This record gives sequence, C-alpha cells and structure tokens, in this order.
Amino acid sequence: MQILHEPQLDTILMIEKAIREAKSYPTKKELWKNLPKQIQYQTFNRILQYLEGSNKIVFDGRRIVWVFPDNPKLMELLESSVKLR
Repeated sequence: MQILHEPQLDTILMIEKAIREAKSYPTKKELWKNLPKQIQYQTFNRILQYLEGSNKIVFDGRRIVWVFPDNPKLMELLESSVKLR
C-alpha cells in the first residue's frame, strides 16, 4: 500500500476523541461511519495503525478499545484494584 500523504493532526485528534467518547467499543466500520466529518478510508486506517503503534488503542480485529492512561474507565479500575506493593 502506497501512502499518498500523512494525516493531519486535527484528523488524528478527531478520531481519538471519537474513540474515547464512544459509549461502547466500536467496530472499525461503526467508528468510520460515525465520525463528525468523513475522511478517506486509507487515511482512517493509517491513523488507526498509528494509534495502535503508540499504544493508545487496542484493536482485536473487530472492536477498538481506547487504552491510553487518560481513559476514565481504566483509571477507575486501576484505583479500585488490589495493590500488590
């Protein structure tokens, strides 16, 4: 796959926000269709690769989960977990 251009920062931030604020864990198609503005699918996939490579999301082939430490659900889980040390 030849990359024609790199995504712009505002587009990356738009996708990050959409994933963080999703009520459930969206599929790629659900996320892409529900973005505030439409982008090319190649650009969308490139951004998801970047987010996964930078450990901000986990993609299991079906669902996308925001795992960056600013996730309120994750922070709540960590705070209520048993401390080992």
